[in-house]
Amino acid sequence: MLSRLEKYSSRGMWFTALLLAAFVAGCGDDETTNPDDPTIPGAGTGTGSGHGPAPVVLGTAGTYAILAKSGVSNTGTSAITGNIGVSPVTSTALTGFSLTLDGSGTFATSAQVTGNLYAADYTSPTPTNLTTAVNDMQTAYTAAAGRTLPDHTELGAGNIGGLTLAPGLYKWGTTVLIPTSITLSGSANDTWIFQIAGGLTQSSATNVTLAGGALAQNIVWQVAGIVTIGTTAHMEGRILSQTQIVLNTGAVANGRLLAQTQVTLSGNTIVAK
Repeated sequence: MLSRLEKYSSRGMWFTALLLAAFVAGCGDDETTNPDDPTIPGAGTGTGSGHGPAPVVLGTAGTYAILAKSGVSNTGTSAITGNIGVSPVTSTALTGFSLTLDGSGTFATSAQVTGNLYAADYTSPTPTNLTTAVNDMQTAYTAAAGRTLPDHTELGAGNIGGLTLAPGLYKWGTTVLIPTSITLSGSANDTWIFQIAGGLTQSSATNVTLAGGALAQNIVWQVAGIVTIGTTAHMEGRILSQTQIVLNTGAVANGRLLAQTQVTLSGNTIVAK
């Protein structure tokens, strides 16, 4: 018969073997297979309950679908869901909207905007609120640009057409081109930050598509140069541009357009996310 010590030792070895088997099985998920492969959903630096970098905080800039420092111009008929703001320029820099000033003098309305339009020459507290929002926009841009340890650097030499991009921090020292449709694949808790030292150009009739539950509000395009969204193209995410954002005829954007110069529209659909 086995002694009491031998029985305990045998049981301990059996339990240890079970733990080891569980550990080995857990090492087979996608993140450990190839964390640098941009086609693997979930690859990248996980934070909190999702994968990807910590979110970029917009502050009060996040209360606007479109925010610009030197103006927002529109030709044709656009459909914008969310507020529009310009500062430090006046309401004369809001063109193509057929503005109707509210009786309070603090905002205007337009048949093309489901929301309000704000300018620096409107009644208090609008000027102060806009100054804060613009400062928050610039702070968010700096914060996004300052993120370190990218998961992917110079991916595709700046041409990301046709790729499926997992959550993570992406960095380019050049202009980024989207000549064919791309997919951002991840869950509702995953995040993407695209750091672009040049401009961003999306070709006409191309799509930025979300898959796996990914959300536009978890995507940030930080762009130092001009952002151009082509005719009838579809963009997803929040654009923080140090210069200008241009949407060509019929382009659609789900997210926010936050520019440190101007935003140019041409019969577009914008939905704040």
